[in-house]
Amino acid sequence: MKLELGEAFREQEARFSLRWNCEDCTRFEPATDSCAHGYPTKTHRRAGRATEALTFCKEFEAR
Repeated sequence: MKLELGEAFREQEARFSLRWNCEDCTRFEPATDSCAHGYPTKTHRRAGRATEALTFCKEFEAR
């Protein structure tokens, strides 16, 4: 799912402590910067915050 990144999202992300990126997912392997399921992580990483849109992973499971 893609979501436009804007002030409203950033405000809600901070207010509700939203978790949406690989680093917050149980399937993320920090040692190798990879997904345990083999999915690409580039658009789901915290670094993705600089883009105009965020891509949410349908396999995301919060830690």
